[in-house]
Amino acid sequence: MNPHSSRRISLLELLESLRRNRQLIFKMTRRDVVGRYSGSMLGLAWSFFNPLLMLVIYTFVFSVVFKSRWEMGVGESKTDYAMLLFTGMIMHGLFAECVNRAPTLILSNVNYVKKVIFPLEILPWVSLGSALFHAIISLVVLLLLQLLFNQNIPWTVVLFPLVLLPLILATMGFAWFLASLGVYVRDIGQVTGIFTTALLFLSCVFYPLSSLPEKYQYLMKLNPLAYIIEGSRDTLIFGRIPDFSQWLVYFVISTIVAWLGFAWFQRTRGGFADVI
Repeated sequence: MNPHSSRRISLLELLESLRRNRQLIFKMTRRDVVGRYSGSMLGLAWSFFNPLLMLVIYTFVFSVVFKSRWEMGVGESKTDYAMLLFTGMIMHGLFAECVNRAPTLILSNVNYVKKVIFPLEILPWVSLGSALFHAIISLVVLLLLQLLFNQNIPWTVVLFPLVLLPLILATMGFAWFLASLGVYVRDIGQVTGIFTTALLFLSCVFYPLSSLPEKYQYLMKLNPLAYIIEGSRDTLIFGRIPDFSQWLVYFVISTIVAWLGFAWFQRTRGGFADVI
């Protein structure tokens, strides 16, 4: 095996690529975020109003129309349900946005493929950066609502970045894999849309894990997104410290997923120019 090829797919190369290209990633992420709202009257303000509007719609549908409850007790209000629902939507939205965009990342940036010196592996980072920007705006909305209605933000919010880290790693792994696969199999973009929609209903976004029968709870715990969503609610709303033994397992698995996705991308990128 070529030693240079081995280095290009190593975990250290993944981290080095991020460090080496961090300024370029930042500039491209900013351009991606600003470009999304270019020409609109409210501009970046839409990144604040969009999650707020979706929160109102989902809360009305599930807590008013379907009369869903979270099993928090007698004092549970529609606001409590809204914040718990919103937390799940933010985490799912972060993952879904990156995964749904991944299959077309290379196809929509063909000009970069022809440039030998351009680091194509950063395109999923740019996609993640854009999704993280919108997730952070949504989190600010969530915390403001919690402060307004509950007059309290738990100290455990400082642990939230730790809960989020495995999701970021796993998402990057999927993004690298799908970005490469999307070049060779153009239909993959249709599959990811179905996949992320299914995860919306299979990841405890609209209901707590504890509401499921025991036999299904075990199966649900195999879904890493469900763990991230439950952990996010614990740190952001309930003020609970996450289970770090579980976190360590998910962190190790997510790191492996990220490395495998990166290795696949690096190994297959040589054929992009020929296919495109």
